[in-house]
Amino acid sequence: MLIKTILNKCHKFKSFVYADAYFSDFQGEDVIEVTIKPRKNSSVICSICNRPAPCYDTGKKARRFEFVPFWGFLVFFVYYMRRVECPECGIHVESVPWASGKQHQTKIYMQFLAHWSKKLSWKDVAINFRTSWGKVFRAVGYIVDWGLEHRDLSGIESIGVDEVLWHKGHKYLTLVYQINSENVRLLWIGKDRTVKTLLRFFRFLGKDRSKGLSYICSDMWKPYLKVIKKKASQAIHVLDRFHVVSNINKAIDQVRAEEYRKMNNDGYEPVLKKSRWCLLKRKENLTETQEIKLKDLLQYNLKSVRAYLLKEDLDGLWSYTSPAWAGKFLDRWCTRVMRSKIEPMKKQARSIRKHRELILNWFRAKKVISAGIVEGLNNKVKVTTRKSYGFKTFRCTEIALYHVLGRLPEPEVSHRFW
Repeated sequence: MLIKTILNKCHKFKSFVYADAYFSDFQGEDVIEVTIKPRKNSSVICSICNRPAPCYDTGKKARRFEFVPFWGFLVFFVYYMRRVECPECGIHVESVPWASGKQHQTKIYMQFLAHWSKKLSWKDVAINFRTSWGKVFRAVGYIVDWGLEHRDLSGIESIGVDEVLWHKGHKYLTLVYQINSENVRLLWIGKDRTVKTLLRFFRFLGKDRSKGLSYICSDMWKPYLKVIKKKASQAIHVLDRFHVVSNINKAIDQVRAEEYRKMNNDGYEPVLKKSRWCLLKRKENLTETQEIKLKDLLQYNLKSVRAYLLKEDLDGLWSYTSPAWAGKFLDRWCTRVMRSKIEPMKKQARSIRKHRELILNWFRAKKVISAGIVEGLNNKVKVTTRKSYGFKTFRCTEIALYHVLGRLPEPEVSHRFW
């Protein structure tokens, strides 16, 4: 079977034909080159307005377009580009269906590389398919840009806002996710975690779609709270239990560390040694050794133990269904903490009192929205970044995250090469 027959079966063009296929030498290795010629009396398409136009001239030097590798051989399309004399746009290079703009890679090859880039790092894709990292980057960028242009932004009812560290020196990204039950995806990425950053997201979303938001989930970062209150005041803004419990765990860890250092300096028995996860884990997740250690710890009247017991009491809050009764429980719990004389826990109680209504919104939302989805997506962000050993530029990070988490549409193909 001829290579031309295979190509006509899986990658045929309306106004062009495959002329010849032959082996050639490229950078010291054998490659397959396939020449393409226009059909007789076929229209020449202007690359600016995509309309037929008279042919002006034909280039004297052939252009090579990289295609999907075949049986371990690199494959190139060879074509002499024509120029058109468009009445509206002037003289420009023609548009060809297998490539766009000045790209030297075919569209299907870029889609092929982008597909494998979801499974492997860009460097591994470049090595396995004998290409360069830059070509893989451009391929993924092309697919992401196409997907962003063609994605559907209707029906966005619930969003989650969070930040992730992407570079040393406290450099953060603001990530906005759509967390509807039927559609979970990355919607938008912005540099930093400032008021201006989140305002850019709402400008991107538009006034009508912003007014259509029913639920918003975020942490207690002040710039986020300020912008959400201004731009989407009609939505139920939820501070999820994850962030509340996470902050309390940090307070307990701080109490434990300070108390351990004090006991160690005063020459007391190091009963708090190797007790960190005993105090931070949920009871059902403790190992047998940790259960024994925790049982021993509970016999001592330590600040760390009292802080742990306060945390365990707070777990009762999440069993309520009524916001009113949940609010009464939360008020009583905060009063107990303020009387405990444990400063890190008192700091968290003051924060909870300050954000009381936003925490109770979790119950008003009937528990249908949760930051657990957001944290799960953040873990995927970290995996994507770790797989590539980090990204040097924001553009690389943006493309990689949209590609993996954006659930973007892709151009339709007549044949899948993967």
